[in-house]
Amino acid sequence: MSTLSFGEKTKVMLAVLFAGENDFLLIDEPTNHLDRDAREIVKRYLSGKKGFILVSHDRDLLDACVDHVIVLQRSTIEVQVGNFSSWWANKEKADAFAKAENEKHAKEIKRLKGAMTQSQHWASKGESTKIGYDPVKEHDRSISARAYIGSKTKKMESRVKAYEQRLEKSIKEQEGLLDDVEQIRDLKLSPLKHFKDRLVEARDLSLRYADADEPVFTGLSFEIRNGERVFLEGRNGSGKSSLIKAILASESAADAGDMVLEGTLQTASHLKISYISQDTSHLHGDLKTYAMENGLDYSLFLAVLWILALEQTQFDKKIEDFSEGQKKKVLIAASLLTPAHLYVWDEPLNYVDVFSRMQLEKLIQEYSPTMLIVEHDVRFAEEMATKTVHMLKEE
Repeated sequence: MSTLSFGEKTKVMLAVLFAGENDFLLIDEPTNHLDRDAREIVKRYLSGKKGFILVSHDRDLLDACVDHVIVLQRSTIEVQVGNFSSWWANKEKADAFAKAENEKHAKEIKRLKGAMTQSQHWASKGESTKIGYDPVKEHDRSISARAYIGSKTKKMESRVKAYEQRLEKSIKEQEGLLDDVEQIRDLKLSPLKHFKDRLVEARDLSLRYADADEPVFTGLSFEIRNGERVFLEGRNGSGKSSLIKAILASESAADAGDMVLEGTLQTASHLKISYISQDTSHLHGDLKTYAMENGLDYSLFLAVLWILALEQTQFDKKIEDFSEGQKKKVLIAASLLTPAHLYVWDEPLNYVDVFSRMQLEKLIQEYSPTMLIVEHDVRFAEEMATKTVHMLKEE
């Protein structure tokens, strides 16, 4: 097991799960690390099954396999008939209605507050004139006017009280309107522009490990130019992560370790790379220490994590106690805060929620960074890729 890739380990666990005589399956994020072909197999298998609960952020899988959606929202739990796309369409409509109602109530509250302030002013003014008067300035005022002014003031005070009750009612109606509205906040990125157009070039490249008889891949040729988003596509174990490690070693002129390369692999001089590993096991300690060790502004680091919907209650905890999705957000935030010519992301979306995936899609479309990405999320790849490099696994 220790020699298998993350995706291959996931396949073993799924084989154990599906080979058993289970009448009811609890399946927790089965497609993390899986290649596209394996995801299709899982999708076809589950689409023919009944009676299971599936936790997943894979939109393509959810649309194919489920007929009900249970959504754990910020303040409520919702159950709907349908798949992810039907639920998302309904949610967008519900969120738009809640925002419109919120704006309507806010305007009504503002109007009521203005009317109440004016009425309070009139009531106070009337009360002050009820007792005592200046006989020189008010020579035509009779003593009976006191009762009239008192009655008028009482009515005004009653009107103020009615305004207050209406105001309180409007505020109660407004409370909770936006509790379950997902605010997909904008992320920012500071990509660098390299003076060379070609950042990475591979020609007839082969890679094998020193203790292996066969190469991981052979005859690979591709290039990455400024502004391109290159996706590495291939089965689990085809060498995608190994290629990334070789590129990182080439960029830093470091020893490639036990990897043996044949052919050409070149990176542009003075190339700055921001890297997200698919492995989170190295994360430890608190966020402040992690930021310091990685040269990150701690306040900005926390701000980005907050935008990625990491709860502030997590900020004081040890990173090793985070969920896998929260650990991945730590790596994503660190990468976003690292100015780079090339962003190398190795399966960045594993365990990451749907809303954060949408945030990253919007970010990439807005800033157009140069990227090398391994990601098996079909919809993410279809939206983001400008070029796909297919890697064939040696059999």
